[in-house]
Amino acid sequence: MAYFMEEMSVRDMEHAMEETKTVIIPVGVVEQHGYHLPLSTDIHNAVQPCRYAGDRLNAVVAPSVNYCFSGGECMGTVNVSPNTFGLLISEICQEFARMGFVNIVILLGHGGRDNRIALENTLQMILRRDPVLAKKITLSMVEVDALSQTCLDALNMGEENDFHAGMTETSMMLYWAPELVQDEICMDRQDVAKMMRVDCNWFEKREKKLDHPFIIEHVSQKEEVKIGVMGFPERASRELGEKICNEIVDSLVEYVDFLEDSRKF
Repeated sequence: MAYFMEEMSVRDMEHAMEETKTVIIPVGVVEQHGYHLPLSTDIHNAVQPCRYAGDRLNAVVAPSVNYCFSGGECMGTVNVSPNTFGLLISEICQEFARMGFVNIVILLGHGGRDNRIALENTLQMILRRDPVLAKKITLSMVEVDALSQTCLDALNMGEENDFHAGMTETSMMLYWAPELVQDEICMDRQDVAKMMRVDCNWFEKREKKLDHPFIIEHVSQKEEVKIGVMGFPERASRELGEKICNEIVDSLVEYVDFLEDSRKF
């Protein structure tokens, strides 16, 4: 069964550790998701699958980490630098290792290129700097989207894809928090919206004060991006959200079972 730390005492934790040596750390972000979805969408993406897995999930679930790096700059978005995020996750992981957990899973409700790179580098460095610990534990970086074939298919639909705040994310929110989904869907200018469906990093504006390969780019959000929806939210449905949720839960349970089975040999 899943053990949720925010509801547990010290004695509860001691009991849970007799049943499982796997801990899941959900990671979300406070970030714009257009006008139709809440700023907490990616937090729900990370936390809700663990709740829906319920008794099937043999793991301790830590309180979610709700701040990391978005890269966007629309109103309501809170960016924490990738370096700061990486350091925070590093210390959290080391504390769980100190408690005796063998499998530490970072469940990413929010991906993002810079965020993923920072996290992967952090987890690799934990193992590299402590070879003794590296022989005792596994560290996993699991993106929620990667647990659902429906989400993976939507990310690779062809010329235009479904990314941020689009069909899949809106469907997921319609399933696990419909009261937070607004009816009115607003999009950026048609050409801007299309470019963001073609390339999820198109929103980035890259500039150099001097034109030379040694000069570091200044990266910001393009002025023409006002809303930042990178997909097809009008295609969303609660039924699709339920299908995605079931896929995520099944894959997460299967992965945790794999980790738990592996440590027994």
